[in-house]
Amino acid sequence: MPGRAARTVRSSATGEAILTVAERLFAEQGVFAVSNRQISEAAGQGNNAAVGYHFGTKTDLLRAIVRRHAERIDALRQDMLARTGDSTSVRDWVACLVRPGAGHLAELGSPTWYARFSAQLMTDPVLRELMIDETFGPSIQRTLDGLNRCLPDLPLPVRMERADMARNLMVHMFAERERALAEGTVTARGNWHAYGTGLVDAITGLWLAPVTPGD
Repeated sequence: MPGRAARTVRSSATGEAILTVAERLFAEQGVFAVSNRQISEAAGQGNNAAVGYHFGTKTDLLRAIVRRHAERIDALRQDMLARTGDSTSVRDWVACLVRPGAGHLAELGSPTWYARFSAQLMTDPVLRELMIDETFGPSIQRTLDGLNRCLPDLPLPVRMERADMARNLMVHMFAERERALAEGTVTARGNWHAYGTGLVDAITGLWLAPVTPGD
């Protein structure tokens, strides 16, 4: 048993190292530009089949990276939802969408790669479905239900359009700040919490913007 336990610990450590390296390489070079062999070598694995051994296909690896972060983001959102209750404020529900992701990136410290990695998945027609499958759950649905209750007069086509706008703002603005930090560029906001506040302001304004009739 001690030998088996030691092997399990080593295997787990190797898997974590592969996930970390893969996430970084995908963020920096692109999901389709990085091979499993490159990931294995960068993770210090002499066996080029290490990625396949631990995770299976490349899609399985991508899914594992998303899951690695999605659980914590969901937990942060659950905490926010408990505090939000039955709020009638659009801003409160927008905050439940934005702040868990910003809070998670803050918790990770520096550098991070997940925001840029996520942006790549969300712009690919196939990988986008993978991302949604792994991140869309009861906490997101409850948040969207709360937001919709605050906007009863917003026409459905406009609601759908603005949901797309809000999602793209979150995904790509997180990625932009992460990229700026990686490059040492000065950012408009000093930390992820402040950055989240700016996004909440902007997305709340987006949802509450007037609707031009007749177009």
